[in-house]
Amino acid sequence: MEQQLVVFELAGESYGIDIAAVESIIKMQTITQLPQAPFYVKGVTNLRGNVLPVIDLRLRFGLEAVESSRQTRIIIVTMGRIKVGVVVDGVSEVLRVQDDVIGGLPPMVSTVNSAFLKGIVRLEDRLIILLELAKVLAVDEQEHLQAIV
Repeated sequence: MEQQLVVFELAGESYGIDIAAVESIIKMQTITQLPQAPFYVKGVTNLRGNVLPVIDLRLRFGLEAVESSRQTRIIIVTMGRIKVGVVVDGVSEVLRVQDDVIGGLPPMVSTVNSAFLKGIVRLEDRLIILLELAKVLAVDEQEHLQAIV
């Protein structure tokens, strides 16, 4: 079987998410910070009249924060039961992959803290880390974000 992925970059690594979870990809726009928000929540933004929470995937994954660039994008996704903007360093492509190029994770990275990692896409010239968006935030974190907006 074949899967379609949106491939994006974070800290020099390639990540993929199921295209079915992606509503749109937009350029970086104004984000209003919220007091008392979790460290990985950049704030909220107005997208076509809807206020959406925006999370910084770099911060959520424990990576170093960086300034936005011209390549920075916000991917609007459905994460569990909520719609969220996810800030990434850049979006590179939409890719079709066969299931047989998707492998499991090495045992050393299969922990509770890495439950959002779904697998590794092995291509000839690179690896793409496959994410399970619904598990990037725990259920209580999703509910907290839902309460913000």
